[in-house]
Amino acid sequence: MSFFSRFLKFNSQDMAIDLGTANTVVYVRGKGIVLNEPSVVAVETLNGIKRVKAVGDDAKLMMGKTPDSIEAIRPLRDGVIADIDVAEQMIKHFITKVHGGKPNAFRSPEIVICVPSGSTSVERRAIRDAASNAGASEVWLIEEPMAAAIGADMPVTEPIGSMVVDIGGGTTEVAVLSLRGLAYTTSVRAGGDKMDEAIVSYVRRHHNLLIGEATAERIKKDFGIARIPADGVGMTIHIKGRDLVNGVPKEISINQAQIAEALSEPIGTIVEGVRIALENTAPELAADIVDQGIVLTGGGALIAELDELLRDATGLPVTVAEDPLTCVAIGTGRAMEDPAFRGVLQQA
Repeated sequence: MSFFSRFLKFNSQDMAIDLGTANTVVYVRGKGIVLNEPSVVAVETLNGIKRVKAVGDDAKLMMGKTPDSIEAIRPLRDGVIADIDVAEQMIKHFITKVHGGKPNAFRSPEIVICVPSGSTSVERRAIRDAASNAGASEVWLIEEPMAAAIGADMPVTEPIGSMVVDIGGGTTEVAVLSLRGLAYTTSVRAGGDKMDEAIVSYVRRHHNLLIGEATAERIKKDFGIARIPADGVGMTIHIKGRDLVNGVPKEISINQAQIAEALSEPIGTIVEGVRIALENTAPELAADIVDQGIVLTGGGALIAELDELLRDATGLPVTVAEDPLTCVAIGTGRAMEDPAFRGVLQQA
């Protein structure tokens, strides 16, 4: 290692990034999680020139409320990069923010990024290029279910079968892991975004009310439930939007049972994905899963009664990881720090 590359190494902090469809979480070596912000970039166009106006929390507040000159973009869709230039700007912004907000040419951190297990080599190359252009000296990739399992303290290095269901914003990753590898994996394109869309279309169909993505997400987070509540109604929620009949803003009230009905399709897709994974599991690993059970991670794991619904559908013990939202980032960070997990990283 030359003096110059040693100097660059000393000057930068290696980081692990969970580049999610909804949120980006950054873990820095030796410090843990230092940043958790929405994966949203606000781009302003002035005289035909585009420039980044806001990233993360500030940009999220602008979603659905921007004038013509500003566009709030989510550079990731279904867990993979949809807009590479904007994604690059976002990664660059987060790297700078983690390093104290001062841009510096003498920086080249090693970066570990997690990718959905079902992503193609083209999609992986897009992630690698975005991180390299944002200033990474070396880019490693780790598959999302593996990172989630490491973050949830599952015995991934041992010859024991364990199953993880990571419900993210764009995709749900279902995987059976053993001996630092994925014995079986499937990626279902249903996650938090599909649930938001389901709520929007349900309210539109049944109440002739048009609501925005942000409102739907808020309803899902605060009142989302996987099955109809015991009393058949649950809590009542007031939502505001635009009436499609009269074209004026209006407020209506719906209950949790209706939300459960709206969410039944995306949640049914996730349950089906889990069932398919169990059908394709080797018998010895299936025997281990009976003891170990299924672990839920990702933001979607926080939906009320989802664990019970899966328990009823599979007959297996289902637990929610301790901190489902940051599980993948913690696992990615551990894989970077701990030599025992180094084998799960792939050179991009």
